Amino acid sequence: MLETEAVKFLAVGLATGLGMLGPGLGIGILGAAAMNALGRNPEARGAILPNMILAIAFAEAIGIYVLVVAILLVFVA
Repeated sequence: MLETEAVKFLAVGLATGLGMLGPGLGIGILGAAAMNALGRNPEARGAILPNMILAIAFAEAIGIYVLVVAILLVFVA
C-alpha cells in the first residue's frame, strides 16, 4: 500500500514538472521575442505589447490546467 502512494506522488511530480516545462519555455521565448522586437522597432510598442500579453496568458492557462490535473491526481487517484 505504501509503495502505491509513493508511485502516485512520483507520477504527480513528474507530470507537474513536465507539464510546466512547456508553458515556462513558451513564456520565456515570447518575452525574449517581444523585447527583441521592441529593441528593433520601439514605435511598434502599441502593436507588440497587447499581443505579447495575450499569448503569455494563453501559455499560462496551460500551466494552470496542469496544476489542476496534478491536484486532482493527488486527491482522486
